[in-house]
Amino acid sequence: MANKSNPKSKPLAKSSASTIRTAMPGRVSDLPVSLHQRILNDIEQNIVSGQWQPGYRIPSEHEVAETYQCSRMTVNKVLTQLARANMVERRRKAGSFVMRSHSSSAVLEINDIRAEVLALGQPYRFELIGHKKRRSHRADMAALGLDKAGPVLELCSLHFAGERPFCLEYRLINLTAVPRAASEPFEKEPPGAWLVSHVPWTSAEHRIRAGASDANMASLLKVEGGTPCLIIQRRTWTGASPVTFVRVTYPGEDHELVAYFSPTKEGKPSHF
Repeated sequence: MANKSNPKSKPLAKSSASTIRTAMPGRVSDLPVSLHQRILNDIEQNIVSGQWQPGYRIPSEHEVAETYQCSRMTVNKVLTQLARANMVERRRKAGSFVMRSHSSSAVLEINDIRAEVLALGQPYRFELIGHKKRRSHRADMAALGLDKAGPVLELCSLHFAGERPFCLEYRLINLTAVPRAASEPFEKEPPGAWLVSHVPWTSAEHRIRAGASDANMASLLKVEGGTPCLIIQRRTWTGASPVTFVRVTYPGEDHELVAYFSPTKEGKPSHF
């Protein structure tokens, strides 16, 4: 049923119950896809393609469940995942709507570590010192924002500026979202650069903090134990699918974070 208060909403009558699915271009995959993932893919594609514009009222849980012949709980989990990825806004008693953009949000670029090093006039190289495919545990799920356990790739890289360690990178890749990463050796291209060139990301989250190096970290970075470090943690998504979690640790005395920003159109300061 259309929402009269939202002219962008479209009716989802029984005769057009496949609207969600047929509105998106066909996806081809050789891998079996769960019903949860299929619903997620379909709704996500309608949003990303522009079929459903910002502010559009998404069909109700009941309507989606009827379309896919599934439980409302499955639909609820899908919409919750989309809300976490800031693609959908859920309003109590009103329904779910495609998220409108927020001009007040501050954005930090995903920097290329190689470019950072070269900008200092130093030769760049990296070493992959850890490479392990395994099933995610609870801490991994929390880091990536996963609802259930699945295959992940755990990587550890050491980046150099000349002969000196520049930063230490720990990364988890969600292999459900990026299955081809499982067969990538990452011998010639660092994981971050590979992901940027192979997997388009649609949203990211940065967390920045200070911390002291532990014994292992200090040994790898060639600093004294307890040395203050700048730690940047980042999560990225493609639509509502978590792609990667990365923690990059820099020796604090050699690094600083600089961001340029301006007031919003209303003249009010932005917050982040």
